[in-house]
Amino acid sequence: MIQDRDSSRKFFLEVWEKYKRKMPLEALEQVVLDIISQHPEYHEILEKNETEIAAMEFLPETGMTNPFLHMGMHIAIQEQIGSNRPEGITALYQQLLAGYPSAHDLEHSMMECLGEILWQAQRNNTMPDEVQYLERVKQLR
Repeated sequence: MIQDRDSSRKFFLEVWEKYKRKMPLEALEQVVLDIISQHPEYHEILEKNETEIAAMEFLPETGMTNPFLHMGMHIAIQEQIGSNRPEGITALYQQLLAGYPSAHDLEHSMMECLGEILWQAQRNNTMPDEVQYLERVKQLR
Protein backbone atom coordinates (compact mmCIF):
# COMPACT_ATOMS: atom_id res chain seq x y z
CA MET A 1 0.00 0.00 0.00
CA ILE A 2 1.01 3.62 -0.38
CA GLN A 3 3.11 5.04 2.45
CA ASP A 4 2.68 8.80 2.67
CA ARG A 5 -0.53 10.45 3.81
CA ASP A 6 -1.31 12.56 0.76
CA SER A 7 -0.61 9.76 -1.74
CA SER A 8 -2.74 7.39 0.28
CA ARG A 9 -5.63 9.84 0.42
CA LYS A 10 -5.27 10.51 -3.30
CA PHE A 11 -5.49 6.77 -4.01
CA PHE A 12 -8.81 6.52 -2.16
CA LEU A 13 -10.12 9.53 -4.12
CA GLU A 14 -9.00 8.01 -7.43
CA VAL A 15 -10.69 4.70 -6.66
CA TRP A 16 -13.91 6.50 -5.72
CA GLU A 17 -13.78 8.56 -8.91
CA LYS A 18 -13.17 5.49 -11.09
CA TYR A 19 -16.11 3.76 -9.43
CA LYS A 20 -18.42 6.74 -10.07
CA ARG A 21 -17.32 6.84 -13.72
CA LYS A 22 -17.90 3.08 -14.03
CA MET A 23 -14.29 2.54 -15.02
CA PRO A 24 -12.63 -0.86 -14.57
CA LEU A 25 -10.74 -1.36 -11.33
CA GLU A 26 -7.54 -3.24 -10.62
CA ALA A 27 -7.55 -5.88 -7.85
CA LEU A 28 -6.31 -3.56 -5.07
CA GLU A 29 -8.69 -0.84 -6.21
CA GLN A 30 -11.58 -3.30 -5.91
CA VAL A 31 -10.52 -4.12 -2.35
CA VAL A 32 -10.47 -0.40 -1.55
CA LEU A 33 -13.85 0.12 -3.20
CA ASP A 34 -15.36 -2.72 -1.18
CA ILE A 35 -14.17 -1.04 2.01
CA ILE A 36 -15.38 2.38 0.85
CA SER A 37 -18.77 0.82 0.07
CA GLN A 38 -19.02 -0.49 3.62
CA HIS A 39 -18.50 3.05 4.95
CA PRO A 40 -21.16 5.34 3.48
CA GLU A 41 -20.45 7.80 6.28
CA TYR A 42 -17.18 8.63 4.48
CA HIS A 43 -18.61 9.12 0.98
CA GLU A 44 -19.16 12.85 1.55
CA ILE A 45 -15.48 13.28 2.39
CA LEU A 46 -14.48 11.38 -0.76
CA GLU A 47 -16.46 13.90 -2.80
CA LYS A 48 -14.03 16.66 -1.81
CA ASN A 49 -11.14 17.60 -4.06
CA GLU A 50 -7.53 16.67 -3.44
CA THR A 51 -6.60 20.10 -2.05
CA GLU A 52 -9.47 20.06 0.45
CA ILE A 53 -8.56 16.53 1.52
CA ALA A 54 -4.87 17.40 1.96
CA ALA A 55 -5.84 20.21 4.33
CA MET A 56 -8.07 18.01 6.47
CA GLU A 57 -6.83 16.95 9.88
CA PHE A 58 -8.62 14.26 11.83
CA LEU A 59 -7.46 14.72 15.38
CA PRO A 60 -8.62 12.36 18.13
CA GLU A 61 -9.16 15.27 20.50
CA THR A 62 -11.80 16.67 18.14
CA GLY A 63 -13.66 13.36 18.23
CA MET A 64 -13.27 12.83 14.49
CA THR A 65 -12.29 9.45 13.13
CA ASN A 66 -9.72 9.61 10.36
CA PRO A 67 -11.61 7.89 7.52
CA PHE A 68 -8.42 7.16 5.57
CA LEU A 69 -6.71 5.58 8.55
CA HIS A 70 -9.86 3.61 9.36
CA MET A 71 -10.23 2.26 5.83
CA GLY A 72 -6.48 1.63 5.64
CA MET A 73 -6.69 -0.48 8.79
CA HIS A 74 -9.40 -2.57 7.12
CA ILE A 75 -7.01 -3.14 4.21
CA ALA A 76 -4.23 -4.11 6.62
CA ILE A 77 -6.46 -6.64 8.39
CA GLN A 78 -7.63 -8.13 5.09
CA GLU A 79 -4.02 -8.39 3.89
CA GLN A 80 -3.06 -10.15 7.12
CA ILE A 81 -5.88 -12.65 6.70
CA GLY A 82 -5.07 -13.22 3.02
CA SER A 83 -1.35 -13.76 3.65
CA ASN A 84 -1.66 -15.44 7.06
CA ARG A 85 0.82 -12.98 8.52
CA PRO A 86 1.34 -13.11 11.37
CA GLU A 87 1.20 -16.87 11.10
CA GLY A 88 -2.04 -18.19 12.53
CA ILE A 89 -4.11 -15.03 11.98
CA THR A 90 -6.20 -16.60 9.19
CA ALA A 91 -7.28 -19.61 11.27
CA LEU A 92 -7.93 -17.36 14.26
CA TYR A 93 -10.03 -15.05 12.11
CA GLN A 94 -12.07 -18.01 10.83
CA GLN A 95 -12.64 -19.24 14.40
CA LEU A 96 -13.73 -15.82 15.64
CA LEU A 97 -15.99 -15.10 12.67
CA ALA A 98 -18.76 -17.40 13.94
CA GLY A 99 -19.15 -15.24 17.05
CA TYR A 100 -19.54 -11.93 15.20
CA PRO A 101 -22.50 -10.46 13.35
CA SER A 102 -20.31 -9.84 10.29
CA ALA A 103 -16.75 -9.97 8.98
CA HIS A 104 -16.79 -6.17 9.06
CA ASP A 105 -17.56 -6.15 12.79
CA LEU A 106 -14.77 -8.64 13.46
CA GLU A 107 -12.36 -6.50 11.45
CA HIS A 108 -13.27 -3.53 13.65
CA SER A 109 -12.41 -5.51 16.77
CA MET A 110 -9.15 -6.71 15.22
CA MET A 111 -8.33 -3.13 14.24
CA GLU A 112 -8.48 -2.13 17.91
CA CYS A 113 -5.92 -4.84 18.71
CA LEU A 114 -3.70 -3.88 15.79
CA GLY A 115 -3.89 -0.19 16.62
CA GLU A 116 -2.80 -0.84 20.19
CA ILE A 117 0.14 -2.99 19.09
CA LEU A 118 1.22 -0.39 16.52
CA TRP A 119 0.96 2.38 19.12
CA GLN A 120 3.12 0.39 21.56
CA ALA A 121 5.71 -0.30 18.88
CA GLN A 122 5.87 3.36 17.94
CA ARG A 123 6.09 4.45 21.58
CA ASN A 124 8.88 1.93 22.28
CA ASN A 125 10.61 2.43 18.91
CA THR A 126 10.39 -1.31 18.19
CA MET A 127 8.84 -3.61 15.64
CA PRO A 128 5.21 -4.56 16.31
CA ASP A 129 5.01 -7.63 18.54
CA GLU A 130 3.19 -10.23 16.43
CA VAL A 131 2.87 -12.70 19.32
CA GLN A 132 1.27 -10.07 21.54
CA TYR A 133 -1.02 -9.06 18.67
CA LEU A 134 -2.20 -12.66 18.18
CA GLU A 135 -2.80 -12.96 21.92
CA ARG A 136 -4.93 -9.81 21.91
CA VAL A 137 -6.93 -11.08 18.95
CA LYS A 138 -7.45 -14.42 20.73
CA GLN A 139 -8.99 -12.50 23.64
CA LEU A 140 -11.76 -11.30 21.33
CA ARG A 141 -13.56 -14.65 21.75
